[in-house]
Amino acid sequence: MSDAQTLIENRPPSVAGLFLERVAATPDAEAYRYPVPSSGQGPDDWKSLNWAKAAERVYAIAAGLIELGVRPEQRVALAAGTRIEWILADLGIMCAGAATTTVYPQTNAEESAYILSDSESRVLIAENAEQLAKAKEKRAELPELTHVVVIDAAGVETADWILTLDELEKRGAARLEKDPDLIKERVGAITKDQLATLIYTSGTTGRPKGVRLPHDNWSYMAKAIAATGLVSTEDVQYLWLPLAHVFGKVLTSGQIEVGHVTAVDGRVDKIIENLPVVQPTYMAAVPRIFEKVYNGVAAKARAGGGAKYKIFQWAAEVARDHAKVSQDNFRRTGTASVPFGLGAKHKVADALVFAKIREAFGGNLRACVSGSAALAPEIGYFFSGAGIHILEGYGLTESSAASFVNPGEAYRTGTVGKPLPGTEVRIADDGEILLRGPGIMEGYHKLPEKTAEVLEPDGWFHTGDIGELSPDGYLRITDRKKDLIKTSGGKYIAPAEVEGQFKAVCPYVSNILVHGADRNFCTALIALDEVAITGWAKDNGLEGKSYAEIVAAPVTVEMVDGYVKQLNEGLQRWQTIKKFRLLPRDLDVEHGEITPSLKLKRPVVEREYKHLIEEMYDGSREA
Repeated sequence: MSDAQTLIENRPPSVAGLFLERVAATPDAEAYRYPVPSSGQGPDDWKSLNWAKAAERVYAIAAGLIELGVRPEQRVALAAGTRIEWILADLGIMCAGAATTTVYPQTNAEESAYILSDSESRVLIAENAEQLAKAKEKRAELPELTHVVVIDAAGVETADWILTLDELEKRGAARLEKDPDLIKERVGAITKDQLATLIYTSGTTGRPKGVRLPHDNWSYMAKAIAATGLVSTEDVQYLWLPLAHVFGKVLTSGQIEVGHVTAVDGRVDKIIENLPVVQPTYMAAVPRIFEKVYNGVAAKARAGGGAKYKIFQWAAEVARDHAKVSQDNFRRTGTASVPFGLGAKHKVADALVFAKIREAFGGNLRACVSGSAALAPEIGYFFSGAGIHILEGYGLTESSAASFVNPGEAYRTGTVGKPLPGTEVRIADDGEILLRGPGIMEGYHKLPEKTAEVLEPDGWFHTGDIGELSPDGYLRITDRKKDLIKTSGGKYIAPAEVEGQFKAVCPYVSNILVHGADRNFCTALIALDEVAITGWAKDNGLEGKSYAEIVAAPVTVEMVDGYVKQLNEGLQRWQTIKKFRLLPRDLDVEHGEITPSLKLKRPVVEREYKHLIEEMYDGSREA
């Protein structure tokens, strides 16, 4: 039996148990860093918590919840952004033997109430007065909800059923003085199949489904992540992803097992400012972040004048060539070597362009993990060549997030790597990826028929994604099964592939949706990145114009048309975009067009802009 197998098979029943072990093993080691926003214009002050101090707060929260009458497996909902209190509260819930129901802070009152009701959550831990207001508005529909605990108390009037997190911790500390073994006993009683987390998928149609993830899922994930060897105790992780999403949540489990430092701040608008302060060695992100950075660098180079932009374009080509050759050589020989001429070009490009990009990421970044959606390979190769190594991974809420990840130095751009130790994979006859292993969900909450649709009796889970395995076990995702387009001419097209290629070609795109199901040619709805296109507009006679005015201008349409033509040159005839429309605004979470993890909701966008789609096909017989 390998060391990895031993590590995984001898796992404890819960991450709560792993947390107690971590606190006992390294009480004085730094666990978390978090910002305290400054009152003035200066930078935020960052504070630190070691494992022992973190445990004091976690155990007080756990005991406070027990004081409120929360019993094992009962649900406690968490409606907050990514912050230190989210992690402490989640661990407190698990150490009380209860189960966390995650709620995105952007979720509206109606859907929040549905999640709280369907999960039968007894307590809601709300970030602030805004989140509390949603529960107040719908309180009559929530008979199970007995208390709301508010993290930020500003503007909040407490009542017998509303208390602050500080008050909860004080109640818990008082209980622990009388009963010091309370938490150890609760954690000791947790079984591996006991519910730990209920995550509601942000479905593209209908009500979200609650995914039941027992304690063993997270314990397995923690041990499997450690077994990959991708992270060490010396690492500093920058965690900004939404913790209500399974991708963010799994990172907290891995950290507890490995014992490295995590800097926590979910404010996306602070990422660029935080990177030089945190100086992370690794960070997980979604493709949209890398696309934004790439577009920003390209737009800045263009704004610097023709010569600067030519240097950037040349350097980008060198980066991609270097990445492709070095990855190919590593695959064949085990050494990431490149020919002398390419190496010399890369050295010059590094001094002119790449070093500045690495500096913007904090200067210490060893690797990034990208997940949640497909990363355009050309963007992946660019960053790889620039020394920002993006390890793509793959998983779903139903598989506890991490089923595949690229193996360190042996990573291959355009693939999601190999399965985590202990996870099995096979490709069905129709190309669908099937998974089996300790990370797979127990099922959908109160939906046995929906569970049976995707989970076979022998444990194989139908992912709904199409993919292919290389002879040596690397998985490439080609598309969502339900998102594949079949044209009226009978040709199958993977829209995500075409969309990804366009993002690598056009530095001004924010979102693109390729349409063509049952049509005789493909079209696209394109939303531009507001910051990038506003910068471009200044140099093209549109300074001072609004976003809607810029995208409506003929010169903008002509510019985008040039990039569409460039895209089409690399596509099969039936994949080419014959017509496109620029959207009057970017897609966003508030309008329900993208999920909080920045994935496109195709049916919503197609409904919203049906008139533009029909306009592109109106009266056309083009083949």
